[in-house]
Amino acid sequence: MKLDKELYLLLKSAFADFRRDKIRTGLTSLGIMIGVFSVVILIALGLGLKNYIQQQFESLGANLVMILPGSGFSGGNGPAGLAGGAEFDEKDVTNLRKLPNIKYIVPVYVRSASVSSADTQKKVTIMGGNEDIFPLINIKAESGELWTKSDVDKKAKVAVLGNTIAGDLYGKPDNALGKTIRIEGLRLKVIGVAKKIGNQERDGAAFIPYTTTFGSLNPKKTFFAIYLGIADQNVVNSVKADVQKTLVKRYDKDRFSVTEQSEILSSINQIFAIINLVLIAIGSISLIVGGIGIMNIMYATVTERTREVGIRRALGATTRDILLQFLTESTVLSLFGGIVGLMVASLVVAIVRNWFPVAINLFAVVLAIGVSSGIGIFFGVFPAKKAADLSPMEAIRYE
Repeated sequence: MKLDKELYLLLKSAFADFRRDKIRTGLTSLGIMIGVFSVVILIALGLGLKNYIQQQFESLGANLVMILPGSGFSGGNGPAGLAGGAEFDEKDVTNLRKLPNIKYIVPVYVRSASVSSADTQKKVTIMGGNEDIFPLINIKAESGELWTKSDVDKKAKVAVLGNTIAGDLYGKPDNALGKTIRIEGLRLKVIGVAKKIGNQERDGAAFIPYTTTFGSLNPKKTFFAIYLGIADQNVVNSVKADVQKTLVKRYDKDRFSVTEQSEILSSINQIFAIINLVLIAIGSISLIVGGIGIMNIMYATVTERTREVGIRRALGATTRDILLQFLTESTVLSLFGGIVGLMVASLVVAIVRNWFPVAINLFAVVLAIGVSSGIGIFFGVFPAKKAADLSPMEAIRYE
């Protein structure tokens, strides 16, 4: 009970002092507010980027195995580049078709290019594949139809446009149906527009038969990757082993990698754990600057209130009482700035998440409140101790 009363009196004294100079109080807390805001926003952006990448992989569908050139995402101590690896071709696809438990085999050709309609030109991601690419990555037609195995066999000059790029080229996605687009001199008829799936790359892609890319777009007739859709999650490991045995007959084992989604996401999560630490460290600089600001203001406050301290000591206040008084003021200033910074950051996150999957987790909240309180105590110790060590007689005579 005595402790509660003491805390009440300390807080009452602190708020009374804050009300005497509201502008200084606000400016003092501003440094901590900006620091907490920076840390929380940086953490939210890191989580948002992580969530975005996870969504992209989830949109690929379940039981997906990717055969990538080089060490892909599974080599050494972390992700490696894809350059310098195997160049897959149709012979690899033919060999893989002999393996059991594989539902889909999709040779994938990907590159960025300019696509033009009658009066508009845009950048587009070309995704060449066979007819199985659509069920494998969950692409469905919103209007028109998807091209088929017959189109692949005939090297048909047809395309299915992602919803976003169709709208960019023709105003409304449905308007693209039946139109002719040009990709680096290749004329393609739009026979379908895909449903919007929220994946920026897929919604902005032009899907064409991989055989149609042979020529001006893909003269070497090679593939960026080969995607496999596995019939059952329980046989993924055995399929990966079979694929390794098949491909190692043509390529050195370090020139390709066979990876499933969970492995890639695990590597990405490790990367983002490091990125988040770096972001927190960068944001913490603002917190340290804010803490130094609080120490400077509290130090000046001690000087201004020297006579007040002397009078309180003369009336019986102990060194501990004076120390707690100034520590409480610096802690409340920091905590106030931290809470306001957290509230502003939460508001910004709530607005931004309409376009990007940013998020605030419990760690960010605890960090914001805990660190802001800790900074108030840490940087408040020096001025509080200076006030507590003042001699009562000298303090009363201070002008």
